[in-house]
Amino acid sequence: MIADLSKRLIPDELWEPAAPFLPSFAARPQGGGTAPCDERAVFTAVVYALTSGCAWRHLPTTFGTSPATAHRPFTVWTEAGLRRRLQRAVLDELGARGEVDWTSAIVDAASVRAKRGDR
Repeated sequence: MIADLSKRLIPDELWEPAAPFLPSFAARPQGGGTAPCDERAVFTAVVYALTSGCAWRHLPTTFGTSPATAHRPFTVWTEAGLRRRLQRAVLDELGARGEVDWTSAIVDAASVRAKRGDR
């Protein structure tokens, strides 16, 4: 069931370019530490949390990973700049296939009212 959910939310076309960017589990020589887990299930849970707006503590158990087990790699990946590198790789691949229209772009912006008098 978990494998089906992972394949449905993260199809092979997304998983294959993403997998090489994820750091692999490294056992500590003295033992202990974080146990290895299904990387695809964790990646799926992270993508779900980010795209749905779900709070980490409310992450459904159907992903086969606890909220802490999903959040821990997310923070490591964020600090390592994984999201930026993964986005670049996917966009480069789509661009090489001619599946991205590079003639236009959308920029997200916010307006904030300036305070008067203070500079």
